[in-house]
Amino acid sequence: MATIKITQTGSPIRRTSDQRATLIGLGLNKMHRVSVLEDTPEVRGMIRKVRHMVQVEG
Repeated sequence: MATIKITQTGSPIRRTSDQRATLIGLGLNKMHRVSVLEDTPEVRGMIRKVRHMVQVEG
């Protein structure tokens, strides 16, 4: 299956607890961390929730 590379570009400070939990679920918890995950509908939904704090590469 295809993979997706996600880089955290925004800080979770002053964000809601569910957005922080979503970042942790994606394997991100510090600025400029990179996570490589499978491209599934569940992961796409998580990315959509925190799209203002992450950068997605093919």
